Amino acid sequence: MNETTQTQSTLRSEARIAHGALHTLRQDLLVDAFALRPMPPLDDAKLNRWVPWLPGRVKRAARWLPHSAVGFFAVCVFLASFTVSYEMGPIRGVLVAGSALLLAAPPALTLFRPVGAFWLSLLSVVLGLVWMRVFGPYGSPWGGAAFAIHLAVMTLVVLRTRPRLAVEMWLVTFVPGAVLSTLAGGGAVGGMTEVAFFSGVVLVSAAAIRAWREERRQVVETQSVTAEERSRRTLLEERALIARELHDVVAHHMSVIAIQAEAAPYRVADTPPELATSFATIRENAVAALTELRRILGVVRSEDPDAFAESDPEAPQPTLASLDGLLGSVRSAGLTVEAVITGAPRPLPQGVELSAYRIVQEALSNTLRHAPGAEARVEISYVLGGLGLRIVNGAPSRLAKPSPGAGHGVLGMRERVQMLGGEMTADHTEDGGFEVAAFIPAGNTAGETTPGGGAA
Repeated sequence: MNETTQTQSTLRSEARIAHGALHTLRQDLLVDAFALRPMPPLDDAKLNRWVPWLPGRVKRAARWLPHSAVGFFAVCVFLASFTVSYEMGPIRGVLVAGSALLLAAPPALTLFRPVGAFWLSLLSVVLGLVWMRVFGPYGSPWGGAAFAIHLAVMTLVVLRTRPRLAVEMWLVTFVPGAVLSTLAGGGAVGGMTEVAFFSGVVLVSAAAIRAWREERRQVVETQSVTAEERSRRTLLEERALIARELHDVVAHHMSVIAIQAEAAPYRVADTPPELATSFATIRENAVAALTELRRILGVVRSEDPDAFAESDPEAPQPTLASLDGLLGSVRSAGLTVEAVITGAPRPLPQGVELSAYRIVQEALSNTLRHAPGAEARVEISYVLGGLGLRIVNGAPSRLAKPSPGAGHGVLGMRERVQMLGGEMTADHTEDGGFEVAAFIPAGNTAGETTPGGGAA
């Protein structure tokens, strides 16, 4: 009883495997067999990697080189098969010409409908066997060339689609082909065995090449996605850092509003009730906004509990007034830096001051990290309508150590400038250095003096 149950279970498993294989074969070779799948041209990146010395116009034409090669092969097949028609009578000559067209069409069709090209090529092989059965081998445009062309078509289809089609097309071609070959001639089975073995080797090789290309493409896509995710994560981290810093700035102003609104009624004798109510409403709204701000920004802070481990979290955020301390710090680290201030220094919004300080800090840190031995220059320009920054360093005097996350500091600086509605450029200089230039708009303050110049 147990042996019977085990046998039935084995048969059911084999039936499921066979059903799954037939379903896969049907999906690959029958469903939408003639669907349009045009072959794209070569990527510019591949051409730049393979033939970087080609001129631009020639390189653009080279993108269609695979299509031209397949089309040339199809034309050669047609011409080679069509020449046989001159040796035939008018009727058989027309048949041979049509056969030549049928042989040449599948290779060209692989560029647009690869699976349909396989079926058309298989049809030409079957018709060739029927031709030789009816008319004999004399004057046949097929002969041994039919299988060679069919093998070439199957190889192109495998290279264009997926590796498993190699096995499926081999089975569809040679299992029924063995029967048809036997009907066409008594001794054809041995020849079919050799052709089937050779075709299997060629198709397996093509499948291996296709699998290798697919694996390589997936690796490149994975690396691209990883780099994109890393940039996105870095951008989010930078935004979180900016939010943590601006929290203190905004919280300070909201606290001042709340205190001023609470104290205002006591500064005026006989304050009207309506005015006192308005001040009380202002204070309540300011306190509520401050509470909500601290609650939301508290979440950002909690995601990075060590963000303020090196400094006092209650300390005021740095401004351009703290620039001397920053310059002294980088000078002690070995960087020769000169700072130049043009225009009349004036108070700026705290967000602008903080962002300007962080941009200078990040630019100098990048100089220390990526341009060891180089000299740097910091230019701060107080102009009408905003603040101009320019941090430039020369070429490094020695090789820099590998530093992961290169470029993320520039991303953070750009995010700060864009947040304030400014503009920024960051690029290499002609002498091998690097330059960061930014303009941060800021409202003019009262008592602004005529722009002058000074050096620090």
